[in-house]
Amino acid sequence: MKKFSFLFSLALIPLLNLYSQNIEIPLDTTVITQHSVSINGKSIDYTAETGFMPLWNDDREPIASLFFTYYKRNGIKNTENRPLVISFNGGPGSASVWMHIAYTGPRVLKIDDEGFPIQPYGIKDNPHSILDVADIVFVNPVNTGYSRAIPNAEGKVDREKFFGVQADIKYLAEWLNTFVTRKNRWLSPKYLIGESYGTTRVSGLALELQNSQWMYLNGVILVSPTELGIKRDGPVEISNRLPYFAAAAWYHDALPAEL
Repeated sequence: MKKFSFLFSLALIPLLNLYSQNIEIPLDTTVITQHSVSINGKSIDYTAETGFMPLWNDDREPIASLFFTYYKRNGIKNTENRPLVISFNGGPGSASVWMHIAYTGPRVLKIDDEGFPIQPYGIKDNPHSILDVADIVFVNPVNTGYSRAIPNAEGKVDREKFFGVQADIKYLAEWLNTFVTRKNRWLSPKYLIGESYGTTRVSGLALELQNSQWMYLNGVILVSPTELGIKRDGPVEISNRLPYFAAAAWYHDALPAEL
C-alpha cells in the first residue's frame, strides 16, 4: 500500500508542475455552433459564437482579452433592419451572466419567479428571449468571467486603464467599436442594456460611443436601476420611482388602455 501511495504521488508531480505554470490568456479566438430555440411558440434557428476578442493600446499592443457570447438569428439577409442588443450586468465586478442565462438569452436556468433553482436542475429554452426580434451580445468586462487584463513586458497591468467609472466606460467603448466593425453591424440599429450598476455603465457608454467612436445608438434599456447611494427627496424621488410604478401596474394589468 505504501509503495502504491509513493508511485501515485510521483504521478501527480507533472500535474502539479503544469498547474503551477502561468496560464496563457486566450487573445483572439472563437467557437461557433448552431442551435434552435422555441420563442413565443415559434422555432428560431440561430448561431452562437463565444470566445475572446482583444483590446489594444495606442501602440497596437494587446492589453486585455474580453470574453463575449454573441447570438445571431439565422436566415437574416439584411442586418440593416436587424437590431443588435449589447448587454451588461452590474457589480461593477459581475460578468454579463444573469442577463444571459436568466432573462434575455435563448437558454436559461430552470429557476422559479424568485430566482431559486428548481428540479430537475439544468437549462431550458427561454420562450421570452428577445432573439426572435434582435441579435444579442453579452460582454464580460475586464476581470469578470473569463475576461482578463494582459500584463505588459514587465508583468504589470495598467489598472487605471480598466478600473474606474470613466476607465470602464472608455475601454468598453473602444472594444465595442472593434466588435461592431468585425461583425459588420454599423448599419444595424444598436441598443445597450444594463442591469444594476450596468445602468450606470450603459448610461456613460451611450455618450462615450457617440463622442469618441462616432457610434450613435437607437436606445438604452435600464434594468433595475441603482441609486448608488444617491438619495433625493421630494418630487425628484417620486419621479424617479415612476418606472417602477409603471412596471408594477403593467404586471397587474392595471394600466389605462392608452398605455
